[in-house]
Amino acid sequence: MSRVKSKDTSLEKIVRSALFKQGYRFRKHLKHLPGTPDIAFITKKVAVFIDGDFWHGYNYKTWRHTLNDFWRSKIERNMARDKKNFKTLRMSGWTVIRIWEHEIKTDLQQALNKVIKALS
Repeated sequence: MSRVKSKDTSLEKIVRSALFKQGYRFRKHLKHLPGTPDIAFITKKVAVFIDGDFWHGYNYKTWRHTLNDFWRSKIERNMARDKKNFKTLRMSGWTVIRIWEHEIKTDLQQALNKVIKALS
């Protein structure tokens, strides 16, 4: 697990590059915000999280039975932390956008449109 990157992942780089090419400017990995968003548009108060399907439990209920106790506990803690951080950000007036790994891989532009819509 120590080799798993937590920031500047290939997915983050793809999304950031595409947003930058479309003229959007942002900050990355703001430590003072809950959850340290992968991308943040400070003036618009939009926080973007780019989450791996496995690590953050996409569609978790359908595959959790395949995991041993260690991994089940790990992913459930990640999901609980995500929920807490998203709630804290929303209560502070931020719009929180979550982009899943599979969304980037299947239709990048549709994933970007979630961010662009929040910025409009």
